[in-house]
Amino acid sequence: MALRNIRLLGDDILRKKSRQVESIDDRTLTLLKDMEDTLHNTENGAALAAPQIGVLKRVVVIDMGEGIIYLINPEIVGIEGKQQVVEGCLSIPNKWGKLIRPKKVKVKALNEKGKEFIITGEGDLAKCLCHEIDHLDGILFIDKVTAFI
Repeated sequence: MALRNIRLLGDDILRKKSRQVESIDDRTLTLLKDMEDTLHNTENGAALAAPQIGVLKRVVVIDMGEGIIYLINPEIVGIEGKQQVVEGCLSIPNKWGKLIRPKKVKVKALNEKGKEFIITGEGDLAKCLCHEIDHLDGILFIDKVTAFI
């Protein structure tokens, strides 16, 4: 597959709302694989949202060391608790900040085969899911930072 360029802060596409994926076709599958390859080519990335490579579709890939997770049309359907976290972003290199995220989230999405599933994330996975879904709505972590570090 192909490596894609990661869009950086200042690129207008990062502030736009992504469209729902209507059908999981060859283009969608290629996008997922390109996103996976691009993510694995980064130094310390845990996840990537399609707008970060210039595609306004509601697609996310996550790999926090336990294998790739594909999320198509992800939607947060449950939130519990709060946690203070430190975040960075591949689209905003060398910038880190503290912010408040849910401690636990439940997300409904489609997998690469079009099958609906629910993923529950706690701690770092909850943070990651929220961060990436924010990207799909044009929201960046710097919009929610309580303090830069």
